[in-house]
Amino acid sequence: MKIFSSIQEFSATSGTVVTLGTFDGVHVGHRQILHKLIAASKVLKCESLVLTFFPHPRMVLQQDVQIKLLNTIDEKSFLLEEIGIDNLVIHPFDAAFSKLTAEEFVKNILVDKFNVKKIIIGYDHRFGINRTANIDDLIRFGEQYGFEVEQISAQEIDAVSVSSTKIRNSLDAGNVALANQYLGYSYFFSGIVTEGKKLGRTIGFPTANIQIDQPYKLIPKNGVYIVSAVIDHVTVYGMMNIGVNPTVGGTDKSIEIHFFDFNQDLYSRSVTVSVHEKIREEQKFPSVEALKQQLEKDKQTSLHYFTTL
Repeated sequence: MKIFSSIQEFSATSGTVVTLGTFDGVHVGHRQILHKLIAASKVLKCESLVLTFFPHPRMVLQQDVQIKLLNTIDEKSFLLEEIGIDNLVIHPFDAAFSKLTAEEFVKNILVDKFNVKKIIIGYDHRFGINRTANIDDLIRFGEQYGFEVEQISAQEIDAVSVSSTKIRNSLDAGNVALANQYLGYSYFFSGIVTEGKKLGRTIGFPTANIQIDQPYKLIPKNGVYIVSAVIDHVTVYGMMNIGVNPTVGGTDKSIEIHFFDFNQDLYSRSVTVSVHEKIREEQKFPSVEALKQQLEKDKQTSLHYFTTL
């Protein structure tokens, strides 16, 4: 997959079949659209192209909105490449772009830059300045400039538009299992392993403290989770605590992972963590010994989970 950091960077070497959107999560609903895109590009002997935006348009148009996203740009690129998209254009969304008229967008970008032969878009998609143009306008432009328009049905759009919000809500509630069902894969995040207080190792549960790369990345609700990671091409299993460590008087939120049967030094390394299921809420125990006993139970719960996959 070829990745372009703006529309201007892209130069069409053949016709393209295009879809556009934020595709946050690249979840099961999005994948229906993306598989249609790939299928259509093969029929028309064109290249598939996804146009997406960063920052998220809501970050620009509604600056008071503190939106948390399911994917960083790197994660989204990885997922789209896995699906088999030919071209990904990540355009910087700004006020100037939002002021393009519908015809400017169609003529200057879709036709002149992308050499579009077909666009696959939702029946309720609106575009152009103040979102004034609709699917009927796009069909009219298609007839004028010589490209097909395929509408995604209301039913399919409902599946897509609802799911990103449902996934965010599920993760905010700690319901990772449900979020993963909507995503079609285990929710994941990446971060750098930093030095912590090293309290875990004193009770037999050394942890890797993860510092998240991107502040806009959504992190699940505080609690204890079953996780895995691929380190040096080997899958390792573990359990993760997101929270403040109240038993030892902690106040700062942290992400700490105890990997089973693993003793490598991970400091300063980037680790990608897949989150599978929540075990329990974070809680304050009456003693460190009581915490240790619970952690042993959490470990057994996690190990049992992986043996049943």
